[in-house]
Amino acid sequence: MVSIDEVARAAGVSSATVSRALSGRGHVSPATRQKVLQVADELGYVVSSAASSLASGRTRNIGVMLPDLHRWFFSTVLTGISEELSRRGYDLTLYNVTDDAQVRQEIFSSFLRRRRVDGLIVVAMELDADEIDQLTGLGIPVLTLGGSNPRLPGRAIDDHGVAHLAVEHLLRLGHRRIGRIGAEASFNRDFHVPARRENGFRDALAEAGLSADRQLCVTADFTVEGGHRAAKSVLGRSTSAPTAVVAFSDEMAIGALLAARDLGLEVPGDVSVIGIDGHDLGPLFGLTTVDQHPLGQGGRAAREILELIEGTEALPTDDADADLPYDLVVRSSTSAPRIESVSAPH
Repeated sequence: MVSIDEVARAAGVSSATVSRALSGRGHVSPATRQKVLQVADELGYVVSSAASSLASGRTRNIGVMLPDLHRWFFSTVLTGISEELSRRGYDLTLYNVTDDAQVRQEIFSSFLRRRRVDGLIVVAMELDADEIDQLTGLGIPVLTLGGSNPRLPGRAIDDHGVAHLAVEHLLRLGHRRIGRIGAEASFNRDFHVPARRENGFRDALAEAGLSADRQLCVTADFTVEGGHRAAKSVLGRSTSAPTAVVAFSDEMAIGALLAARDLGLEVPGDVSVIGIDGHDLGPLFGLTTVDQHPLGQGGRAAREILELIEGTEALPTDDADADLPYDLVVRSSTSAPRIESVSAPH
């Protein structure tokens, strides 16, 4: 490996000047900084992480805790975090916190205490009091994403508002028999996301003078396959089938689109379908959705944890719902119903 002394000799400056030029700390003229950067690049010099850590007291490494690596939403958030950290010259250490209680305890009690990270982003995981105590005891910034906590700074989406907007869109089109593909009870473990979306779904109907029809409300597991099975059980009825379906994730909504196709139903003529997320496959399927910008969520979380590390921002630790943006994206999977003639609400 090329040493800092070799870069200094080639650039005709001192090793201290090279260190200041590469780190951005301390005074170095623009011309000298540019020369050092050019020489370092030509020689293939890479900053030693160990030496940099000793000098700065930082590892330039951010920890990310995730409950599930297999679901599209989490992997997309992780991509957003990783891309932003890479741009800022930081590494990423991933902690996959599974349902195994022993693994979870080991991560909190052992892995994190090795102090190999400068900060930690906790994605969509509700922490108990003991876990929060352990995190705050590390002496590093901790940011939650996907849920708020009164003791930790964080960012969250307004899940009630997201579902409310989806139903509101269908109501404005004139739909009255609206089905729902929600989530099974086990998914309410962290921050009660399905329950909040359920409340948004029901409140939007109530504001239009309607109530949720239990026969039109089914649950699944946030997967395409689960959405397909759930949608078939509702759309396959010869009578009292819904003219529109709200799915609490885009993957389940895509499953509903496939179920409609299997049943010979035309979308959106026979049934409109709307999802929530902003999935990459949404445009391919013409899926109307409420986009919560997961890639952007990850990038924002990365920027904000670095701001906390550098002391340039202090995030509030109170309820952070509605901090993260979401938008209705209308595509070809929704339209006015053929059957119903009731005018849309104003």
